[in-house]
Amino acid sequence: MTEVERVLRDFGRRVNKKARENLKKKGNDTGKLSKSLFLSVKENPNSISMDMLWANYGKFIDEGVRGAGGVRKTTSKFSSRNNKGKLWKIKAKGSQYEFGKSGKYSGISYKKFEGWAKRKGLNPHAVAKAVWHQGIETTNFFTTPFEEEYPSLPDDILDAYGLDLENTLKFILK
Repeated sequence: MTEVERVLRDFGRRVNKKARENLKKKGNDTGKLSKSLFLSVKENPNSISMDMLWANYGKFIDEGVRGAGGVRKTTSKFSSRNNKGKLWKIKAKGSQYEFGKSGKYSGISYKKFEGWAKRKGLNPHAVAKAVWHQGIETTNFFTTPFEEEYPSLPDDILDAYGLDLENTLKFILK
């Protein structure tokens, strides 16, 4: 393993470790997303590549999804105030992802929420409807650690490249 490869692996491990800690703090329900974080560093003859992978839905958890909004047709039995006729609170307003604006609730299958809703004692249809209207809150579970660790990466790679070059020259001169 070259020094550059080692630096990239260390960078990825630090980011993934912090991302897992963030998911745990934010109450990542099943742990599937945390377990899906994967780092791949491949060294080719003329290049090195690094991939940081996760479950498909991870991007939505990280950046959030803007809700479709709309007006509440009924009031929640969990709320002491009457919300009927009031606007849904929309989460992740700045996200590039959003639930449809078709005007009808059809964007999310309640089946995606059955396990979670059952553990919380909620109706999965109601949860799906609320998520569609409100959206998914931005967590930045991955973005924040990446942005914290990235500033030192170019200098670390430069130092590692220098060590690799020095080791190559020593090998050639022997």
